[in-house]
Amino acid sequence: MKQVQDAYIVAATRTPIGRSHKGFFKHTRPDTLLAHALRAVVAQAPSLDPDAIEDVVAGCAIPEAQQGLNVARVAAVLAGLPKSVGGITVNRFCASGLSAVQMAADRIRVGEADVMIAAGVESMSMVPMMGNHPSLSPEIFRNTDQIDDYGIAYGMGLTAEKVAQQWRVSREDQDAFALQSHQRAMAAMADGSFVNEITPVDVECDT
Repeated sequence: MKQVQDAYIVAATRTPIGRSHKGFFKHTRPDTLLAHALRAVVAQAPSLDPDAIEDVVAGCAIPEAQQGLNVARVAAVLAGLPKSVGGITVNRFCASGLSAVQMAADRIRVGEADVMIAAGVESMSMVPMMGNHPSLSPEIFRNTDQIDDYGIAYGMGLTAEKVAQQWRVSREDQDAFALQSHQRAMAAMADGSFVNEITPVDVECDT
């Protein structure tokens, strides 16, 4: 890819993270959350003319139901962005948000756009893992010797087993790493390290 200009991140934010099914966002639509984040990130760049935004690229692992259709475009409309701002939804499962950033940056680097918004959205409360009615083609599973090569519906459990097998990472080491990661996240929340990167969201709690 020939690069004609550099891409820079000039603003970034996210909503808080809640527990699935039992968290504060269990009744909040994912397109509503994405729209909230879009408004907040545009507000971080007050000198930016919103009409200069070329596109919103949003990653979504299970783009259906409340986060279905073209959720990137839906959220752009809900956020009040100009009608000229497009939207495209990207699905690469757990790497969907990262792929959105790559695609947005690439369009800037090759000169197709000057301003892009990259995002990610997912509600594990409203849209279950694998979706509401998953239906995979039986042809995918016809040759069981090659099923590992497809990367379709490949769960985190199987992924962990493959990591352990290929890179000799023991279950104990994986558990220790997970615990340390969680402890660090909790400590960062307690000391306010995440405050500047989080846009608060008001919700009505159950009584």
